Amino acid sequence: MSHDYDVVVIGAGPVGATALAFLGHARIRAVGVERDLTQWTTARAVHFDGETIRTLQGLGLSERASALCRPMTSVLMENEAHEVLFDIPTGRLGAQAWHDDLMFHQPDMEALFRADIASLPSVELRAGTRLTAIEHDQDGVRCHVEDSDGAASVITGRWVIACDGATSTVRRLLDIPAERIGSDDPWLVVDGLLHDSPGLTADMVFLGHYSRPALWARMTGNRVRMEFKVMPDDDPDEIVTPPAIERISHGLLPEAHFEPDRVAIYTFRARVAEKWRAGRIFLAGDAAHQAPPLFGQGLCAGMRDVANLTWKLRLVIRGLAGDDLLDTYESERRAHARYWVEQAATMATLVQTTDPHVAAERDAYIREHPEASVPQAPALGPGLHRGPADPQAGRLSVQPLLADGSRLDDLVGPRFLVAAEASLMQAVGDAARSALDADPETVVLTDPGKVGDLLAATGTAAVVVRPDRYILGTAGSAQELEGLLNLVPTLNLPAALPA
Repeated sequence: MSHDYDVVVIGAGPVGATALAFLGHARIRAVGVERDLTQWTTARAVHFDGETIRTLQGLGLSERASALCRPMTSVLMENEAHEVLFDIPTGRLGAQAWHDDLMFHQPDMEALFRADIASLPSVELRAGTRLTAIEHDQDGVRCHVEDSDGAASVITGRWVIACDGATSTVRRLLDIPAERIGSDDPWLVVDGLLHDSPGLTADMVFLGHYSRPALWARMTGNRVRMEFKVMPDDDPDEIVTPPAIERISHGLLPEAHFEPDRVAIYTFRARVAEKWRAGRIFLAGDAAHQAPPLFGQGLCAGMRDVANLTWKLRLVIRGLAGDDLLDTYESERRAHARYWVEQAATMATLVQTTDPHVAAERDAYIREHPEASVPQAPALGPGLHRGPADPQAGRLSVQPLLADGSRLDDLVGPRFLVAAEASLMQAVGDAARSALDADPETVVLTDPGKVGDLLAATGTAAVVVRPDRYILGTAGSAQELEGLLNLVPTLNLPAALPA
């Protein structure tokens, strides 16, 4: 099969747009197929974590993206009696050298992504174009599409990334089932502008009221979001009216001071697709997993998906790695994403209980175990990293903030990083050193002013970091480092070095 493009991306929301941007910056021929003619004008996702902003740093977008964000300063949960069960200060610069938690207005962020895509000559976005059928074999993928005028055509690609959301057409056409986790519950989401009214002081509040569970979030400017559990006796037509919103918000969103731009009933849903790859087609973002919005990890997880997949596609398309590298996408990402879906589903159960006795048990547990309210990020599932024998392997690396105000990734770009103590690097054998010197896809740094904090954080003398900033593995000796370098697909080592 001849191919129109190397990669076809279905869906151009934030995840699909980020995939297109990564491909475009790598000068890979790609097209985005988006069914909506114009971008959405209302918000869905509202939260980035430090890792996501670091991902955008790899595209040169992080400064502009963070300027569109508001750092979150506090997260708390209160019960029916207005007792604060936990209060977590946020807003600091974290291990990623960016703020740990940031709030944004999605249309602003999407406009930034689309402007970046428009500047990249190897990619294009076809808005107002919907996928109607898909065929794939060992040679490529044929995407049957229809534009906004009803004209049908076929787009061919070597690979497809399906970022087409929770109701994914691609997932449906491939007949891929999804695992259901937890219960499905209807909630009312209300976004808008709050004028001359204080709201709540905290940026994020879980209102664990068994009389009506709710969430509060303060975003950029005077924009706020509240979400309310829909109760059995609610009238779905009445509950969306301004007087009802003022009533169920207990006056936080007064009709006279709140200007809504989105009022919708949706379902808290936890799902994970049972497989994320069918031949040359990959699922990413909400097409692969959906979580209740309790930890703000839904979009962040989707951004991790494409950050993981696109660098692997880049190496395969350029002939720098074998197709088997792509087998590590699902094995690494599915386990990681499923963890966050499970955590969000569990938190949803705790927050949205309407049983006073269950709420009391929850309150007692949180008082005794406040640490349980902040889940720790997991390692990747099995894949391209050293594995369980190395406790650092598969975990997100830290990013040092350098003395001149720059960040470590600015020196590395979308490549592998070998960070090592100078004495250890000098002890590495000639074959490995020659391979490193000849490989433009790998950067070697030994300056303690640049990598000292990274080595200190891992507690080792050497660490290899992948292009998506996850740790390939660590080493305490030259021999261990030489064995670790066998895993770097672009090094073309003359013979397998000792593991």
